[in-house]
Amino acid sequence: MMGRSQRSQKQSKEKFPAISGGNLETEFPKVSEIDALKTEIHTYKKLFSSVLDIFNHTVLDAIMDSAVSHIVENSQLGFIVFLWRPFQNREDISIKVYKDCEIVDTRFHLETIAPFEPFFRDHPTPISLAELRARMNNHEAVDALLPVNPELVMPVQSPSGLYGLILIGEKEQGAQSEAFSSTKLAFLKQLMAFVSLAIQNHLNYDHSLRDGKTGLYNHSFFMTRLNEEISRIKRNSFASSVVVIDVDSFKRFNDHYGHMAGDRVLEHIAAIIKQSVRLEDVPSRFGGEEFTVLLPNTCADSAWFVAERLRVSIANLHVQWESNLPQVTISLGIFTFDESYDLTASEIISRADSALYESKRRGKNRTTMWKPGLQFPQK
Repeated sequence: MMGRSQRSQKQSKEKFPAISGGNLETEFPKVSEIDALKTEIHTYKKLFSSVLDIFNHTVLDAIMDSAVSHIVENSQLGFIVFLWRPFQNREDISIKVYKDCEIVDTRFHLETIAPFEPFFRDHPTPISLAELRARMNNHEAVDALLPVNPELVMPVQSPSGLYGLILIGEKEQGAQSEAFSSTKLAFLKQLMAFVSLAIQNHLNYDHSLRDGKTGLYNHSFFMTRLNEEISRIKRNSFASSVVVIDVDSFKRFNDHYGHMAGDRVLEHIAAIIKQSVRLEDVPSRFGGEEFTVLLPNTCADSAWFVAERLRVSIANLHVQWESNLPQVTISLGIFTFDESYDLTASEIISRADSALYESKRRGKNRTTMWKPGLQFPQK
């Protein structure tokens, strides 16, 4: 018979068998390994939190600001530079430089990112400037980055090509560690890969809404927003306005100076329209040389002021080309509507179009506000 004490000892041995040789180190992880695992878990938690915050933003500037905030929080960087192509069909580069989470002015300028496209198409990962210079055949293009001397160069890729570059500066002088640790470097690369993806997603979405030639919204997006505005007005008591714009005598301009010159003029006109409206306004290219602008929560007087400011700015526009281009003018029509109007989006545009044709009839280069009695011309 086995006593209670003996049975208890036997059960304990079965539950907790003896460690062979009495060597705890061979059976259990070292304290240093546990600490390393805890650090790695903490790093991934920080990465997940940062990525979640970055992807919650839908505006490019907000994505960039959030990315910079999280990068600076985890690493003392000298600077971060974002370079991207605002238009799919042009090589113009926009540049934004951050230092200590603040946007700063810089003389750094880059004409194009096209020379980097073949390399990053085959190697779409972050790379040091030194390694990029060693592996990329075009040293002249890489040397153009030397004025900012980045530690890392990261591509912002998409299936259609290279959208932009993110340049990560060296650690600031006087920081606790003069060089990036392997852990910090790995974290930065992982975070910036997600930043690149967030920017790429935004650009892909934004480009799907915009006219490729002018960078303004396309007509489909304009109609979507106009229908939303009609529904919103029915729930609230305020007025909104639509402005329709047409470039005067543009066919004769194209016939005389060529379509390339005409395209350049349209691009400059679009830039003025974009600069002249608010963030919540919806400037779009209706088609050809015709543009539309939705002005939410805008009364007739305010819409008139916006339209006249556009007309005068474009009348004073000087476009550089192979030869001196003549003055370009626009005619505009405005229709202001509120909850008292029971009109469809197409009917609203038709009334603004009627006002536009009245401007044409009265001599062009003028603005007309719709009023009862104006008739839409039969084409």
